[in-house]
Amino acid sequence: MKLDDDDFLLFGLPARFEQDGADIATRWKALVAKVHPDRFTADGAASQRLAMQWSLRVNEAYQRLKDPLKRAAYLCELRGAPIQANENTSMPPAFLMEQMEWRESLEEAGGMEAILAIDRQVAERERALLAQAGRALDDSNQPAEAAQSVRALMFLTRFRADIDKRLEALEQP
Repeated sequence: MKLDDDDFLLFGLPARFEQDGADIATRWKALVAKVHPDRFTADGAASQRLAMQWSLRVNEAYQRLKDPLKRAAYLCELRGAPIQANENTSMPPAFLMEQMEWRESLEEAGGMEAILAIDRQVAERERALLAQAGRALDDSNQPAEAAQSVRALMFLTRFRADIDKRLEALEQP
């Protein structure tokens, strides 16, 4: 293992979108146990600092690998199609129209049921986009197509946060 190994290599996993979450967690626990700084207390300060670096590296990799959206974005980068969410915000017109319609519906929604119905629609769209990104990465090796799906998913993540805020506001007495 090297600190600059990619996350998949570090965890001994194939560089694919489709992963078993339980397997990722099991590998993370094994790696954390192996590199935890407490194991190196008798080896001196330098060994403990190195163990701390390893521990941070393993935890960062785990955060990317366990989250499907982060994993897809990471794979896009590894395959030469960085997400560039701040620089590349272009989206297909149909997606933008869908977003506008959902936002208008959210503004007009009068009660919890209406907001939850929007949330279900958005969740379904998220699942479809995630599956699309996975197919583009694993089946057809089209990282640029997957990157477009990931950027769309980032839009939806922000919108879901807005939905959550509306739901919280309704729950307040």
